[in-house]
This record gives sequence, structure tokens and C-alpha cells, in this order.
Amino acid sequence: MRKYNETSLHRFLFSASYYTEKYRGIFFDLILAMQNAKDDLQSRWWKLEEKFMDKFGKKPDVEAVLFLIGIQEVRNLKKKFSKEQKQDLMHVAVCSLLSQSGYYKVEGQDEDGWPHFQQLKALPQYNIVEQENFLKDHILLYFEEVNN
Repeated sequence: MRKYNETSLHRFLFSASYYTEKYRGIFFDLILAMQNAKDDLQSRWWKLEEKFMDKFGKKPDVEAVLFLIGIQEVRNLKKKFSKEQKQDLMHVAVCSLLSQSGYYKVEGQDEDGWPHFQQLKALPQYNIVEQENFLKDHILLYFEEVNN
């Protein structure tokens, strides 16, 4: 263990407080920007939920939105889907959404018209909340592009 004499400890404490004061503003600005981005994502998500509520009469969760995006991407309007088809539709939606950021690209379609994707880069390692926010952000981007 390293021992500090009084002079070196004083220098360390003084320099630490100097840098703390100097960079405190930058640190707090960064925290505030991160919180504002999170708040912005949440408010944009609430607006999208409101549009879905106006159209369908109930508030969708992320999985329901993915299901609807999958149907739109496959362009299949049949009334009933098997559980496996519903999962496949959500997978198509996720790949379509993440292709906006270069994570996937469409390779082609199978004989039934379902798109197939190639993964181009590794997905970020996020915890469950960050994953949901990552998807929500891509969902919002998708609807911004669809509406333009």
C-alpha cells in the first residue's frame, strides 16, 4: 500500500478539488442532457401511444407495436396468425427497425414473401430497460419515416 506524506496528500486533495470544480459543470451538463434525452424519448413514446389509442382504442405495449410493424413489413393482412407466425412477425419488425441503424440488411424474400435479413454488426449489450428504450427509439424513427 502506498503511503502519502502530508504534502503529497495535500497536493492530491487540492488537485482533486480543482478538477472537481472545473469539470463539475461538464458532468452535470452531461447528466442533464442524458435525462432530457430520456424524457424526450418518453414524451415521444407517449404521443405514439396516444395515436394508437385513437386508432385502435387501447394502449399498445412494445410487443404489440412490433407485431403491427411486422405485419406492415410482410404486407400480410390475413386475420389469424399462429403463435410461431406472430413471433416471426415480431422478428421481422425488429430486424426492419434495426436495419435503420445498419445492424441488419434485407437479403431477400422466401417463396411466401417473408423477408430474410443478414446481421451486419453486433448488437449493443444493454440491460432490459436500455433494450426497451433502444427499440422504442427505433420504433419512433420508423413511424417518423413512414409518416414522411
